[in-house]
Amino acid sequence: MHGIALAVSLTVIAFHLHKMLTSYYDLSKDLPLYLCSLLALLIPIYTYFRKYWMFEILVFWIIAGTLQAVITPDIAEGFPSFDYFRYWIVHLGLLTIILYSIFVLKLKPKFTSVFKSFFALQGYVILMVIINYFLDANYFYLNEKPKSASLLDYFGDWPYYLIVTQLIVFPLFLIIYLPFKLSEVKKRKTHLANN
Repeated sequence: MHGIALAVSLTVIAFHLHKMLTSYYDLSKDLPLYLCSLLALLIPIYTYFRKYWMFEILVFWIIAGTLQAVITPDIAEGFPSFDYFRYWIVHLGLLTIILYSIFVLKLKPKFTSVFKSFFALQGYVILMVIINYFLDANYFYLNEKPKSASLLDYFGDWPYYLIVTQLIVFPLFLIIYLPFKLSEVKKRKTHLANN
């Protein structure tokens, strides 16, 4: 798992170094501050230390955010560009790591994990608002929706899509948590039935 995390992280680093050396690198667009790129840089820390509190945050961010990115990709350059491969290595790599944590390491979030992940996300949003202000940027799509089709297209124009997103994130995290809770309830019932 740590090898996959390093490969994901090195892919992002190599992509940004390549872009710096071969074309114009725009700080307002090109920094690895979009959620999945940032997670790709940080994921080796999780796979190395395997701290449960990190899992609690990442499981919801990756399933909710990365899965949506896989379903509605926002890739600047198509196949066979470096950007194309970077996009899929990062998103599928992150999903692989979190699924490995769930099914192989047997990690499960708790109900309180939903709150921890939600409030950590609010911290990330606040940080991006500050960075966007100083760089005149649009990281995390806080100032404008992505150019390609995405779920945000169904939530209205700015700033309404931000409000709708905030309103649905917590219920979405609860939906992600639901299978874990149902599995726990089923396990408890089976245990009681066998005793």
